[in-house]
Amino acid sequence: MKSILKQAAFSLTGVLLGSCAFAQSVTDPNYVKPFSGDAAFNTWSIGVNVGMLSTYTPLQNNSRQDFMSPQVALGYGLYIKKQILPSFGIQADYLGGKIEANNSAMRPAPFNNSAYNSVSTSLNYAVSLSGNYTLANINWHYKTTGIQPYFTAGGGFMGYKPVLTPSDGTAKVNFKNTDGGKISEFYVPIGVGFKLNVSKAVNIDLGYQVSFVNSDNLDGYNYSNNNDRFSYAHIGLEFALGSRSKPQLATHNPVNSMRDEYMMDEARLQMAIDAQKAQNDQLRNDLNAAKNEMNASLAKFTADSDGDGVPDFLDKCPGTPAGTKVDGAGCPLPAPVIQKPDVKVYVTEADRKIVKEAIRNLEFDFAKSTIRAHSFPSLNRVADLLKEKNFSLKLAGHTDNVGSNDANMKLSKERAESVKNYLVSQGANASRIEATGYGETQPIASNKTAKGRQQNRRVEFTLF
Repeated sequence: MKSILKQAAFSLTGVLLGSCAFAQSVTDPNYVKPFSGDAAFNTWSIGVNVGMLSTYTPLQNNSRQDFMSPQVALGYGLYIKKQILPSFGIQADYLGGKIEANNSAMRPAPFNNSAYNSVSTSLNYAVSLSGNYTLANINWHYKTTGIQPYFTAGGGFMGYKPVLTPSDGTAKVNFKNTDGGKISEFYVPIGVGFKLNVSKAVNIDLGYQVSFVNSDNLDGYNYSNNNDRFSYAHIGLEFALGSRSKPQLATHNPVNSMRDEYMMDEARLQMAIDAQKAQNDQLRNDLNAAKNEMNASLAKFTADSDGDGVPDFLDKCPGTPAGTKVDGAGCPLPAPVIQKPDVKVYVTEADRKIVKEAIRNLEFDFAKSTIRAHSFPSLNRVADLLKEKNFSLKLAGHTDNVGSNDANMKLSKERAESVKNYLVSQGANASRIEATGYGETQPIASNKTAKGRQQNRRVEFTLF
């Protein structure tokens, strides 16, 4: 039985260790336990990008713009982003560069000519705060996110300086004649794009942004009385901040984590089933072996050669005659003892007289429990009476009030015990004699006189 329990314990340990080993091997660096909080992810990131700035946007035909020939100029930007949810983050952007265009639109009569050949606007800064919405985490594989399309919208302030080149060949001029030609205005950036997740900490960012300026001053020329706008197409890199062991919240694929969790549970269950099956097979084999062993030993355990009901291997008295009653060891039981009926004995007046005489003759040494010799003959007759009729006797020792209560209580108890010891020494049954001391608590006469005190110094005999 112990071996069976031991094998069961080993099997259970194997299941637990196998489950732990599988849990460690099936997980990957992108795994996060489902429904974990933000602490399990990197939620901060920074990005840098470079691209093309232009007055062209897909929202308006070039012929409707102040300058009909948009040009491409270098732009650059950076941002920092805090991911709030897997699909939403807050992003602070900076953008700089130049915006250029040629061939201003024809002004109406009486001008009917092109006022400026070109414009070059220095975008000193454009800072904004935007919401970044991740539209989807597209999976090219089960475990990692491949592409993240996103959409951004926000608002901010930009500072710029438009410089115009007149068509009559005169020198370039600032659009604004004050503050060194610099202008600061509110603008609204709206963008789309997608990110390629090349590792846990790095994403390639491809995006296109259209910014709506809250004026018609960006190109330094008013033709259609529409607010200006410009676009920025860029490519860049995004770097996750934080522990390299954690995935980005924005790129995390919770479906994969739930899939891993499901696979781990399924594998653990299968391993537990397999281990239980192996354990059951082992237990079945052990039980069959034990059964065969028990069958082989059954004859030995049940053999009873003398037929007394006790198997031979326990029978300490083999060969007991048939019909003999035996004990658990197979040995004959002793013959039953026939109990004699109890004879009821009554206390007679003669018996009481013997006891009274013993009380009357009983004397002790002064303040001691030593019995004086002249009391022995009457006590001997009481001992003979107790032996002959198997009476019970109660001895109660008493004193007068001379001395302390404790001393009197002790002396009365010792005198009663002294009488008992003497009777036992003469052959009386000690179990039928009770000796008790009461001290001065139960006087039968006044302690104020010598005679009364003498009467109170006594040992009472009660025969029954």
